[in-house]
Amino acid sequence: MPEEDLVELKFRLYDGSDIGPFRYSPASTVAMLKERVVAEWPKDKKVSPKAANDVKLISAGKILENNKTVAQCKMPFGELPKGVITMHAVVQPSVAKAKTEKKVDEIPKKNVCSCSIL
Repeated sequence: MPEEDLVELKFRLYDGSDIGPFRYSPASTVAMLKERVVAEWPKDKKVSPKAANDVKLISAGKILENNKTVAQCKMPFGELPKGVITMHAVVQPSVAKAKTEKKVDEIPKKNVCSCSIL
């Protein structure tokens, strides 16, 4: 594939820092991008994804679907020559994990009274 066909992307994190830019084939999927984001995520961040499913990629205000390709997600910005496209990477733990943690919090706690009658 010719170098000029590659799409240059960077990922903006919650604190304003970036991962990338990296060059991708237009045939690369969003799932592949998420794997790269998880692999390149800075280790010193308070919030970090544990798996690709914990990451949501947002481009032009839309959450991107895993099965879409870079070519399908690329917005035609007047065909900017050699422009870098910025996607926002948001960490959102999977729903199953969040539900499990919520159930643990909802377990009623028994009131224990250590009173003595004199």
